[in-house]
Amino acid sequence: MVKENFIQTIESSIVQNWSMVAFSDYGTSVSLKYQNVAQEIERIHILLEQCGIKPDDKVALMGRNNSSWVTTYLAILTYGAIVVPILQDFKPNDTLHILNHSESKLFFVTDVLYETMDIDQMEYVEAVLSLTTREPLSVKSSLFTAEDITSASIEQIFQQKYPGGITPEKIHYTQRDNSCTASINYTSGTTGFSKGVVTRLNALAGNVKFCSENHVIYRGSRQVVFLPLAHAFGCAFDFLTSFCVGAHAYFLGKTPSPRVLLEAFKEVKPTCIFTVPLILEKIYQKQILPFLNKSTVNFALKLPLIDDVLLGKIRQQLIEAFGGKFDEIIVGGAPMNADVEAFLQKIHFPYTVGYGMTECAPLISYSKHYTFREGSCGKILEGLMEVKLDNVNADGIGEILVRGEHVMSCYYKNQEATNEVFTADGWLKTGDLGYIDEDGFIFIKGRNKTMFLGPNGQNIYPEEIEAKLNNMPYVMESLVIEQDHNIVALVCPDFETVDTANLTKSQLDEVMEQNRKMVNGLLASYEQISAIKIYPHEFEKTPKKSIKRFLYTHF
Repeated sequence: MVKENFIQTIESSIVQNWSMVAFSDYGTSVSLKYQNVAQEIERIHILLEQCGIKPDDKVALMGRNNSSWVTTYLAILTYGAIVVPILQDFKPNDTLHILNHSESKLFFVTDVLYETMDIDQMEYVEAVLSLTTREPLSVKSSLFTAEDITSASIEQIFQQKYPGGITPEKIHYTQRDNSCTASINYTSGTTGFSKGVVTRLNALAGNVKFCSENHVIYRGSRQVVFLPLAHAFGCAFDFLTSFCVGAHAYFLGKTPSPRVLLEAFKEVKPTCIFTVPLILEKIYQKQILPFLNKSTVNFALKLPLIDDVLLGKIRQQLIEAFGGKFDEIIVGGAPMNADVEAFLQKIHFPYTVGYGMTECAPLISYSKHYTFREGSCGKILEGLMEVKLDNVNADGIGEILVRGEHVMSCYYKNQEATNEVFTADGWLKTGDLGYIDEDGFIFIKGRNKTMFLGPNGQNIYPEEIEAKLNNMPYVMESLVIEQDHNIVALVCPDFETVDTANLTKSQLDEVMEQNRKMVNGLLASYEQISAIKIYPHEFEKTPKKSIKRFLYTHF
């Protein structure tokens, strides 16, 4: 068990960083100091008490990234209840299933998201509250009325309880051991089955401890927060670690397009950036690749000395594009495109790739950018996690198993799925296939469930083929599937580039056939793509931008 008590860590951070800014809603005038967060937490504690919430009751939370979301999350946690964060991308039926399955008693939600829902279909929810104003949207409890929990009623109780206001000396939260449950996170995975991951306070404490001790985020750090906070990756680092060490988080409450992000980076100048590969890959494809493909630049890169100078300038321009003040960019959630990674290595760009999963809240492995090994996802977290391979084949590749402080307790009310994912001696099966080199770096080849066999029993990893195909002309994204014992690639073209080039459908088909031949030239004989089929729009994805493969297996 991690010795640092997580609730006490939150409490201590509020006291120690009282006058510092904790949260800002980017593009608005909303900024909360740690003392303001403390006041809001107490108001929500009063609200929870008025609603009859007891320790270990579940309280659901759904909405976009902003200061209201994070203060509500902290209040639920420090009250002693269990947070059920729901991704705002979930459809109403999925949200209803999560509310009922988790037995959530309260539901904080953005007003517009609630418009398509009905409290009468929620089996356990006694009140739905606006995430923005905390005013009741619907109440069906026999224990309290809407009038009992209005903002005015809560404020009156707050003023009676703290007539002189809250001071650091008055911050005393519930005593909860790290073994207690912190949250139930419902996954939205590529396999299509949503399961409730029961995360202990200990797992959150371990993630924060590692990030803090390795100086990834530190007091006075700045983050532009654009990963969904209802997902483990963004929640653990952009939010919880940031708050626990005295950093300042800027919440980007809009779609994180490259243009929007680069504007925010320029203004905030973050000291650390957490992202998914898709963001880096889009910036590379849209801004760097066209520049590199210019004939004069291409020629200059072949000349000794000049190439180093030119690459150095590209590196500096890219660093400036991300604000110019960051220590490193940490990539997670999916594998990096090999060509993009090779280029970043070539220009000595300060990035690193970590590895995690919701079931580990999320971090499993990481290494600093100056020790990071290309193609890997870092080393196992020493002192917190262990790793080993299972069913290793002749190439040294096996399923990655982990155990340690970050591992979940179980899948909520799903003993069968829990039994399937754990070995008899307590190792968690990640479902990822890979190998570990002699220095302990973890390399992932693909997912156990997506791998299929070649004609002579060879292992084929579709992710590796997709990485090559995604670098071909006019390809925005691809998905490799098996059909009738053949390898078929579904390709969503970059329609913006297609329109700019004024390509006809037959010309696009011709380009894709050339792409198929070029990629096949890079693949083993048993990996050959038999056909490329055009897919008319982007593939549906999980919040961490992984394609939901199960939707396309019978295309």
